[in-house]
Amino acid sequence: MTPAPIRLSKQARREQLLDAAVGIVRTRGSDGLTLVTLAEAAGVSRPIVYDHFGTRTGLLLEVYRRLDERHRAALIEALEAAEPTADAIAHVMSTAYFACATDMPEFAAVSAALKGNPEAEAMQHELLEEYVKVMAAALAPHSRLPREALQLRCIGVLGAAEAIATELNLQRATAADAIAALTDLIVGNVARE
Repeated sequence: MTPAPIRLSKQARREQLLDAAVGIVRTRGSDGLTLVTLAEAAGVSRPIVYDHFGTRTGLLLEVYRRLDERHRAALIEALEAAEPTADAIAHVMSTAYFACATDMPEFAAVSAALKGNPEAEAMQHELLEEYVKVMAAALAPHSRLPREALQLRCIGVLGAAEAIATELNLQRATAADAIAALTDLIVGNVARE
């Protein structure tokens, strides 16, 4: 006799589904993630997946949000342990950024799958603002820039970081070179003491 499936709370089931979704994107790419493939991978019925996410876009948005939250949490944790100097903070930020780019390749895949979706663009902008706030707060003691100017420079640095991450993922740069380049950009353009 087959044992009955374990009943999970709604939140625990959602976490299980998001874990399975990230696994699908990691192994099959974002095109391989559908509500049907998620239900199959998680061993649940389709209505359960539809109840949690509604649409494939809803699912992709939640996966993106989860990955962003993990990335931001890793950055915050690393910053808490950083020496309180501009160079150390910039180095920690750079290391955390590229660790995400290499350790969470599904982040870029999900982002690409959401391109052109207005809801996704609004959410990505909201999450970018949160990430920029973390960066700016860590760099503020080491910058003479007004808050708005500091945040705008952080946005610019993140654009450069994304371009460097592409080079890193294409193996046209090493992790050490990527970290050094971004650290220099942060210190030179944002953290002027």
